[in-house]
Amino acid sequence: MSKSPTTVVVTGLGATTPLGGDVPSTWSALLAGESGVRNLDWEGVEELPVRFAAQLAVDPAESIPRAQLRRLDRSQAIALIAAREAWQHAGFAPPVKRAKSGKAAEAEPGDGFVVDGDRLGVVVSSGIGGLHTALNSYDVYKEKGWTRVSPFTVPMLMPNGASGHVGIEFGATAGSHALVSACASSGEAVGYAIDMIRAGRADVVICGGTESCIHPLQMASFGSMRAMSTRNDEPQRASRPYDKNRDGFVLGEGAAVMILESEEHARARGATVHAVAAGCGYSNDAYDIVLPDPSGSGQAKAMLRALDDAGLRPEDIVHVNAHATSTPAGDVAELASIRAALGPVAEKLTVTATKSMTGHLLGGAGALESVITILSLREGIVPPTANLEDMDDEVDLDIVCGEPRTIPAGPAAALNNSFGFGGHNVSVAFRRAV
Repeated sequence: MSKSPTTVVVTGLGATTPLGGDVPSTWSALLAGESGVRNLDWEGVEELPVRFAAQLAVDPAESIPRAQLRRLDRSQAIALIAAREAWQHAGFAPPVKRAKSGKAAEAEPGDGFVVDGDRLGVVVSSGIGGLHTALNSYDVYKEKGWTRVSPFTVPMLMPNGASGHVGIEFGATAGSHALVSACASSGEAVGYAIDMIRAGRADVVICGGTESCIHPLQMASFGSMRAMSTRNDEPQRASRPYDKNRDGFVLGEGAAVMILESEEHARARGATVHAVAAGCGYSNDAYDIVLPDPSGSGQAKAMLRALDDAGLRPEDIVHVNAHATSTPAGDVAELASIRAALGPVAEKLTVTATKSMTGHLLGGAGALESVITILSLREGIVPPTANLEDMDDEVDLDIVCGEPRTIPAGPAAALNNSFGFGGHNVSVAFRRAV
């Protein structure tokens, strides 16, 4: 059990990803080992060092009206899509339009459970924010002058915009937060949401992450760093964690959102509990702005602190959804940190790297992989690591590849790791619901 007297549970899941427009389609594609990576068809793309990415499977315009889309950055729009799915999945009443007085209209009887806005919080993070808005608005300024720049530019580009829009839509007045820590951003969002509930600030928190920055500047910037795969002739096989021939990550976009509640609140309303959000651990490498500490000590500390926060032992962990981005140094370093944190238990774990199919969602990765970790515990099955054809000689843990792998029934827990530029390390611990 957690050291906190308040148990936090997961009651709703939502996502829109390169594999599907919702959680069921994304999960089905993961189990099938499908790839969401495609060639880019931009004008002039042939001049870029990387000409492929994992773009959304379903365009946001299919579910958000055009008039609303014009006031949203793409990263904000997809956060709303994921939040709406999670909210409905949790069994809550549809959000109602709030009057300018701040008072919400009454929900119709039978629409679902109505949440007190003063007990509802939001933590939705992004590592970069509205990149498309910032760059496109500058293009408008240069070509047409300042009078043609949209008055919505600032709220569309700010990194807290997604959290703000989600909070407005669902009337969340307990607090709206956006933690920014590069690729660990939405892992931190989950941890902050847990803390909000434990501290008594909220009964329910909408939490997760979003990112949409597949843009020529990003392809050029990451390409200049030599951080991304340049396997332009076979993009679907480019993201290959743990493979000897891996050469960098694949940029992806998407959003994932969870509904967290105190167990008392969830049980009182008869909600279905999908997992326990047991705890979260953090650390900082304090080593380099981009490179991880090669010793892996910071990553190991994050995992150990997650166990401590969750009141778990290494023996309770049966699965790790690894950060594994398909970089030559990062993948095996993380495995060493898992072994350092969990000791002999590490040899019995199932480890997977789902970025091999979704690409790397940067600030949205931790939330999506938390959703995947929860589903793995709930369903008792772990998606495979795709494109793993020639295992790196330094890999010394059990990597799920080829086919999905079952995990034991009964009490079990799993870790989801997220690490970001700047030395940010986050590990979130989930327990199977019983």
